[in-house]
Amino acid sequence: MKNFKKIAASVVALSLIAGTVSACTSKETEDTTEAVTSQSETSEEPESESESETESETGTETTPEETETAAPTESSEPETEISVVDNSFRFTRSNFPTLDGSTSMKPMGEAIASVLLGIDREEASEMLEFHRTTQSFNYLMNGSADVLICAQPSQEIFDTMEENNFEYEMAPFATEALVFIVNANNPVDSLTTEQIQGIYTGEITNWSQVGGNDSEIVPIQRNHEAGSQVMMENLVMDGLTMMEPPTTYVATEMNALMEVIRSYDNTADAIGYSVYYYAANMSMADGLKIIAVDGVQPSEQTIADASYPFRNPYFVVINSNEREDSPSRILYNWLLSEEGQSLVSAEGYVPVGALESN
Repeated sequence: MKNFKKIAASVVALSLIAGTVSACTSKETEDTTEAVTSQSETSEEPESESESETESETGTETTPEETETAAPTESSEPETEISVVDNSFRFTRSNFPTLDGSTSMKPMGEAIASVLLGIDREEASEMLEFHRTTQSFNYLMNGSADVLICAQPSQEIFDTMEENNFEYEMAPFATEALVFIVNANNPVDSLTTEQIQGIYTGEITNWSQVGGNDSEIVPIQRNHEAGSQVMMENLVMDGLTMMEPPTTYVATEMNALMEVIRSYDNTADAIGYSVYYYAANMSMADGLKIIAVDGVQPSEQTIADASYPFRNPYFVVINSNEREDSPSRILYNWLLSEEGQSLVSAEGYVPVGALESN
């Protein structure tokens, strides 16, 4: 699956570069700190290496401007141009917006940076740091982050933004689903919405009550600020109050939740929840299994056709004060464009258009 996603992402990157996004000229002949270049400047022929060597050997002096242009640039990655109105914009490391958001969205952030900067995924991963949904909104408000890709935040975050008169633009760009996970040795393969609600309100406490073994159910939750916890409360509980869990039943990281379900007390009694992409595409569910809900197994198809019940958008968010020609707004618009949505699909997420067409 991972290899397939890498190949798919590469195909998308090539198509983007071949279409509305064109590869820029060599780093040796352009100043990478320049954000906007005219069409005539980008089409100039670079000085050949042999001519440069000849000038050096004959002692020909170089002007300061020429020296600055010819000097190696700080960023050596290939650059990518995106057509913006009548000009041409080029993303570089120096002008690339600071991305942040839900930790489950970091792979998508890596894909975005990889395609728009023309770097490999490892490089993209090293330059990005995601701080979870709630903290990323705090960073957007104080200017530490420029663009968020994230799940819907808690109501407290919306209240805080309103109290601080912080204006933002927020649009769905991908569709995600909340899925339920149990140990692979648990005989239960499906639960109804009512059964899941009963487990997390504390009304259902034994697996035998839902067709499983005669053993206590260990319902694991996420911390209150986590995007998946907000999804759980909004999509599944439908106004019902979740039981107050013991501290050991709360996972502050997604991988910690997976590990607890996998090996809690050496039993198969734990249950928890995650976003579909993280569980299905990141090999986080090894030794675990994703169960069906109301008889529907979550998949890209059932999420797209809306037959799986617990679906939720991922959002791209920026400060509403961003100029039309700012790198942050350009990235925001690009992610919602046909090219951006192609990348969303190649990365294993369901584009918003796929859901709208069903």
